[in-house]
Amino acid sequence: MTNCVPYSILDISPIPQGFTAADALRNSLDVAQHAENWGYTRYWVAEHHNMTGNASSATAVLVGYIAAGTKTILVGSGGVMLPNHAPLVIAEQFGTLVSIYPGRIELGLGRAPGTDQMTARALRRDLLGGDDRFPQDVRELQHYFGPIQEGQAVRAIPGADTEVPIWILGSSLYGAQLAAYFGLPYAFASHFAPEQLLDAMPIYREMFKPSDKLAKPYSAFLMNVVAADTDEEASYLFTTLQQNVIRMRRNTRGQLPPPIESLDDFCEPHEKVTATNALRCSAVGSMQTVRNEMQRWLDLTGANEIIITGQIFDHQARLKSFEIAAEAAKGLRFSSTV
Repeated sequence: MTNCVPYSILDISPIPQGFTAADALRNSLDVAQHAENWGYTRYWVAEHHNMTGNASSATAVLVGYIAAGTKTILVGSGGVMLPNHAPLVIAEQFGTLVSIYPGRIELGLGRAPGTDQMTARALRRDLLGGDDRFPQDVRELQHYFGPIQEGQAVRAIPGADTEVPIWILGSSLYGAQLAAYFGLPYAFASHFAPEQLLDAMPIYREMFKPSDKLAKPYSAFLMNVVAADTDEEASYLFTTLQQNVIRMRRNTRGQLPPPIESLDDFCEPHEKVTATNALRCSAVGSMQTVRNEMQRWLDLTGANEIIITGQIFDHQARLKSFEIAAEAAKGLRFSSTV
């Protein structure tokens, strides 16, 4: 059995300023193809809506596009925001995907809308399928992915008997408890909401109930990684993400901005502090700096896997960052204290 720490990618198909959604989608496929060669375990795309800087709204379609252009890497959602959809529709979509790409498709599920309330209403027409139904919707999905039962009136075709692997995603203790109760793998969205990460991980492990899907707990955490030849270059590239976070707080979102020399010229001191807090689960620097920070968070969380995300304006710099991150991850070790 290998002692290597698995490392994966979460992508939101960022649209840089001056580029189009088509450019962003082609870039995502290019990253996935390189990631496959660099040893990444899985490539996930995340559902977002009504955001001019993201091209990942049609998540199942994008999963199919990435899977068609790669050969071995696992491809999935990180995640599908289940309250936005009827479980039967997701079962049919991912049942179709796993029928085309057997053994390579995963379904990560979240309970947030992935957008604002007005857009959520446009997606669903009403909000009856809200996050309070999330546990029942997960069970319904599992039912559709299982064998067809005698007398079962509603079936997912394709979907039935495919047993598409499901992950629970979250940024709170609720998601950890739910994943543990269902006996499913769990990923924490600490790349933008790290506040409860260090509480959620032990709760998930302690409350975990073995299931026919998973015998023992398996967790991952998400981490921003911006890697370059030097710490200084990486810090410069990181200002793109810092600007994005500050603009989200200002409710002035847009396409992914280019990096800037000084963040102090862009924002007020309190805004910089807010961005620093939101992005504290990040590794920014040269390969050794990134490796050290990855290892620190791996030790703190006791997680089984690191999922890396990186919003970088220049596509070639983004590719290089993921390549350096892969080399850094190869030197990681599992925590011996958890």
